[in-house]
Amino acid sequence: TQTLLRLLTCGSVDDGKSTLIGRLLADTGALPEDVLEQLARDSRRFGTQGEALDYALLLDGLEAEREQGITIDVAYRYFATPARAFIVADCPGHEQYTRNMATGASTAELAIVLVDAGKGLLRQTRRHSYICALMGIRQVLLAVNKMDRVDYAEARFAAIARDYATLAARLGITQVTAMPLAAVHGDNLVQRSARMPWYHGPSLLEALHAATPQALSPAAPLCLPVQWVNRPHADFRGYCGTLAAGRVRVGDAVSVWPAGLRATVARVLDAGRDVHQAEAGAAVTLSLVEACDIARGDVIAAANAPPEVADQFACHLLWMSEAPLLPGRPYELRLGSARALAQVTEIRHKIDVDTQDALPARTLRLNEVGCCQLSLDQALAFAPYAHSRALGGFVLIDRISHATVGAGMIDFALRRASNIHWQHVDVNRAARAAQNGQRPRCLWFTGLSGSGKSTLANAVEKRLFALGHHTYLLDGDNVRHGLNRDLGFTAEDRVENIRRVAEVARLMVDAGLIVLVAFISPFRAERRMARERFGADEFVEVFVDAPLAVCEARDVKGLYAKARAGRLSNFTGVDSPYEPPEQPEVHLHSDQDALEAMIEVVVRRVLAG
Repeated sequence: TQTLLRLLTCGSVDDGKSTLIGRLLADTGALPEDVLEQLARDSRRFGTQGEALDYALLLDGLEAEREQGITIDVAYRYFATPARAFIVADCPGHEQYTRNMATGASTAELAIVLVDAGKGLLRQTRRHSYICALMGIRQVLLAVNKMDRVDYAEARFAAIARDYATLAARLGITQVTAMPLAAVHGDNLVQRSARMPWYHGPSLLEALHAATPQALSPAAPLCLPVQWVNRPHADFRGYCGTLAAGRVRVGDAVSVWPAGLRATVARVLDAGRDVHQAEAGAAVTLSLVEACDIARGDVIAAANAPPEVADQFACHLLWMSEAPLLPGRPYELRLGSARALAQVTEIRHKIDVDTQDALPARTLRLNEVGCCQLSLDQALAFAPYAHSRALGGFVLIDRISHATVGAGMIDFALRRASNIHWQHVDVNRAARAAQNGQRPRCLWFTGLSGSGKSTLANAVEKRLFALGHHTYLLDGDNVRHGLNRDLGFTAEDRVENIRRVAEVARLMVDAGLIVLVAFISPFRAERRMARERFGADEFVEVFVDAPLAVCEARDVKGLYAKARAGRLSNFTGVDSPYEPPEQPEVHLHSDQDALEAMIEVVVRRVLAG
């Protein structure tokens, strides 16, 4: 059976990545006649090689790529020789598409890093090499391309090879094979080139044949992340997944994490057939002798080699979104088949990918890499990324847009959470509520500055207090005089502002109070975060709605005037967005409704529950 090698091409823009792979496909006979005929037609229409074939067009599949002569998306191609099969990812060179390059690197075992012989190592060369190292790639073929443009000079090739060896050593890339190429002419791609008799190393194809795939070792302990629970009928329950490491046999003692259950393997099925054993890389179904509560996201491991379990991690995070990372905002974390809510609790520093220097940072922006601390809402089984891509690599998903916003690599667990436990208390929430004679809840008033939310919250509290209820009002301005006086008005600080207030409000509801929160709270994600800290029907979102023009005309505090004059930045409604609630429990129009009428609506909603 042919061994499969997954690789990517990367480097700076116009270094010739697409041309190299296209020519390699053609010279290895991987292209059918109809594809070559289409390539000839496309070359006449889009090509940059005159009458010659433009091999880059084989991989530049988007119309925008062909028109601009650049690669935007990752292009995957499969080809095979009698000796080996390959899946190659052709990655874009432009800096703004670095996230696309990281996607290709996440599954690759080897990188072909291209360098233009005339330009040498560029910023993007260093950036891509750093990301390759970050993603666990330790084998690099350094393709010094366009040697025809420097008259095939050996000295130029040697200088670039030395520069890259220094960079690779600093990044921890242990295997580098440098070779001089002129991809457009096929020099040193499949056959050694007569134009560079001074080069005695392998051709690119020979180096690819000699490369060692990152083997999934069956000698490692068993590790099976559960992807699906298969229950076709009442007499069978199987746990499906791909063996990330080790081997499994009928009769093996296993453990299930994070719960720590113990069990014995009853059957091993591969493609629906019973087999005695299976090894790493196989997609299998296991059934167990014992009846266990196992779900998607759990990890079945060897009984004597359990994975680590934690809910706080140190990690490296590559940010992949146009919107910046906001510490404290909940994101959905996907670690293999497991899911959890995660917050970046601290950005220790971001990393200059050119120099690898640590730089101070409060946020991460598109394509930046940071060393971060992560907190999850539940413990997950994991392994450091350096030991296992399957159990150490994760992505972060925006919960509103469902877009992938970050790719991370776990470094190690933070053990703080294992030393902290819930202390039992005899006087609980129900007892406090009963003594107060009321149902505790949080009334969350949100709206633009000047919408009247603070006025309404104050009036509602007066009415509830007069009716004998135990209340407390948390107002945005008042809280910033004390608890949140250290926070500004950047997006990052607004997230932390709401996180702290939500935690305080939760404690007050736990104390049996009706707590009223009057904050602009402009972002849906943070209001959702606040809601999730409360039980069913304990959180009532009150949207105090008024047009911006009305709010600005009121301008009781003179804030809009300052913002319009440029003396107040990040002001909601002017140069910072407000995201209106989509389904608030109470929606009021303060430009149309009288104050007394709005009070009655809110009080009835509180007392109705």
